[in-house]
Amino acid sequence: MDDRTLTEIVAEIEPLLRGRAPGKIFQSGTLSLVIDFRLRDHGFLFISVEPAQPRMYLVKRRVRDLEKQSLPLTQFAQGLRKELADTTVRSIRKDPDDRIVRFHFSGADELGATKDLDLIAQLTGRSANLFLIDPHGVITHQARPGKGPSQKIGEVHQGPARTGSPRAATSDAEQMKTRDASASEAADAYYSALLVGQAFDNRAGAARAELRKKTTQRRKLLKQLEQDLATHAGAEQQKRLGDLLLANLSTATRDGKRVVLIDYFADDAPLIEIEIDEQLSLQEESSRRFALYSRSKRAVQQITTRIEAIRPELDSLNAQNEALERIIADTDEAALEKFLALSAPRASSVPAATGGRRKPEKRIPGVRRYISSDGFEILVGRAARDNDYLTFKVAKPNDLWLHAADYGGSHVVVRNATRKEVPHRTIIEAAQLAAQFSQARKDPKVDVHYTERKFVSKPKGSAPGLVRLMRSKNITVQPKKIILGQ
Repeated sequence: MDDRTLTEIVAEIEPLLRGRAPGKIFQSGTLSLVIDFRLRDHGFLFISVEPAQPRMYLVKRRVRDLEKQSLPLTQFAQGLRKELADTTVRSIRKDPDDRIVRFHFSGADELGATKDLDLIAQLTGRSANLFLIDPHGVITHQARPGKGPSQKIGEVHQGPARTGSPRAATSDAEQMKTRDASASEAADAYYSALLVGQAFDNRAGAARAELRKKTTQRRKLLKQLEQDLATHAGAEQQKRLGDLLLANLSTATRDGKRVVLIDYFADDAPLIEIEIDEQLSLQEESSRRFALYSRSKRAVQQITTRIEAIRPELDSLNAQNEALERIIADTDEAALEKFLALSAPRASSVPAATGGRRKPEKRIPGVRRYISSDGFEILVGRAARDNDYLTFKVAKPNDLWLHAADYGGSHVVVRNATRKEVPHRTIIEAAQLAAQFSQARKDPKVDVHYTERKFVSKPKGSAPGLVRLMRSKNITVQPKKIILGQ
């Protein structure tokens, strides 16, 4: 609030408040007060020492609205109410060329002795504050911790040191002044509109940031999936070589790790040369090539499914972003409210007490905890005995159980207390953790068994961590250690 506007407001309220006793105090904000001086049609005195917008004027509000919107009184407001009891306003004056207003109160204490004190509204930007001052000028109460000399309880109050010239004398006054409106009415209208605009900007900005975050996450995931897909581009070639190795069992020429084959699939059946492990037979190398082909084929199917799911999500996010930018450009509050309601996270269709999206449980010794992108809790055992405890003491029958195929490693459990199917994305993320926390963590691709916990049993007398699977499925993934769902 600029110096000129404050001068006009003090001139307006001084004759209205002089001789009146303060009544009820409402805490309208952490650093904002509304004081009832029983002015009837003129309203209530509003004072705010929020550093970003210190201001003071009369406001016309319904008492029930003030009560509904009020916060519990701060320690300063409680002290102010106590100290101003049985006093009246004797004078109100503003310091020349400074945004400091002094309210002088006078009355009698409980013993009938005269008491005088000042309420100082220091509306000076970052140093804005409210002080109660005793007759000696010493600060006894303050709304917020004071900084600098003469700004703390127990010190003689002096205005804060100036760092520049006073604000332009026409800035707020010219914007707020309207025909037949008092200085307070103009100020109330101006700041109310300003706060509404700031609230719109804050909410729109938060929505914009959330959309950008989601879009960035989806783009990164899509890029990673496309890179993973590219690593399987040669899958058909592995099958082709496997078939050629079988077709050349009796005709191939071998020199160490180099093997010359007849390419029966090409025109004129030319000779081609490939490299294989010297320790493997041609038939074993063929089987290895077929296994690589099968793994890549499964991986391509899974990755393609995820890509097909993410692209519509990205299209939807881009459409939402365009809609939000139009709302912001039009400053359409109703449209923003509708947009936020539609984009608000919906409650999980899985009941909170029984579904996969559970409230976090107490820490389980020997277990790592992650959250999947779909909100499912994933538990990973640390050592062999921890694996047994996780699988047979912690996991429930319908939880999903995973473990790297043919390698030692951690048991992984996806919590799912319902009979509903665990999302495929969560299965992939849990499998990546199972692969990472296994002896195959350095392999580019790892097969992972997964099944419901009820199909996992413990052979009698077996070593810790060893289990038997009554039935299971396989999934091939790249080992990854990531904090999911962040």
